[in-house]
Amino acid sequence: QVQLVESGGGLVQAGGSLRLSCTASGGAFSRYVMGWFRQAPGREREFVATINRNWSGTRTYYGDSVKGRFTISRDNAKNTVYLQMNSLKPEDTAVYSCAAAQRERLLLAQSEYDYWGQGTQVTVSS
Repeated sequence: QVQLVESGGGLVQAGGSLRLSCTASGGAFSRYVMGWFRQAPGREREFVATINRNWSGTRTYYGDSVKGRFTISRDNAKNTVYLQMNSLKPEDTAVYSCAAAQRERLLLAQSEYDYWGQGTQVTVSS
């Protein structure tokens, strides 16, 4: 059983930056594809980014709304995946959650992930 704990959320002004972290325990982190999702009040959970296991080169994929502004990365030695968020907009306000799945390919659908963190709140003021 993998446990995921997010951190790094907070309040930031539009145009600012935040870096979210998600630390895993209880499993072999390097075996897991990792993803970030977000959910704003009254809206469905939305795919943000995913990163592969990085066994033979890093591959990433982003949702259209964050491409060019957000960067996902991972440090397998620290069992941690990161989400660097730049040029933040008020519409980025949401609870951000990380997820893990023991798969080989990148995963965009939340239904394909096996483990989820509790989430961290990101609020972007205008």
